[in-house]
Amino acid sequence: MTDFPEEHDDGQQEDEKSKSQVKREMQAFQELGRRLVELKPSQLAKLELTDKLRAALEEAHRHTARGALKRHLSFVGKLVREQPDIDAIQTYVDRLDSSSQVHAQYFHQLERWRDRLLTGKPEEQQAFIDAYPDADRQIIRQLVRQAGKEAAENKAPAAARKLFKLIREIADHAE
Repeated sequence: MTDFPEEHDDGQQEDEKSKSQVKREMQAFQELGRRLVELKPSQLAKLELTDKLRAALEEAHRHTARGALKRHLSFVGKLVREQPDIDAIQTYVDRLDSSSQVHAQYFHQLERWRDRLLTGKPEEQQAFIDAYPDADRQIIRQLVRQAGKEAAENKAPAAARKLFKLIREIADHAE
């Protein structure tokens, strides 16, 4: 009887990924990297990225040849894989993408806040202030009052739009 070393135990087989799975993950990282390259510098500043990835994202715009850009995006995908919090990066990028469900949910949440504030109830304003302590209570009150007047006079909802814009800025700044 010959002794052959065991190649795998049951625990290792469950943890191993197929080549196809590894390839799908790499493509997902490269796609996330491509989407990061398309972001504005101000949007990238809000993300916690390694210095190496930031430099690679800045350098991506210098590659004009198709092959060079493809290789660089592959490199960016490799760097994305090494990020400590990939899920937070993915969520942020999805929130900025107007075709994603995360973006739609985010805007629905902001619209609900606007609608709650427009009721004029002090407890709704307090709930918003509790959720976003950096918000300026006085400006919110002024916009809510102004929106109420506009609605009563059947005018265009300019104050409601301003309120939504303010809510969006506050929520974006909080994250």
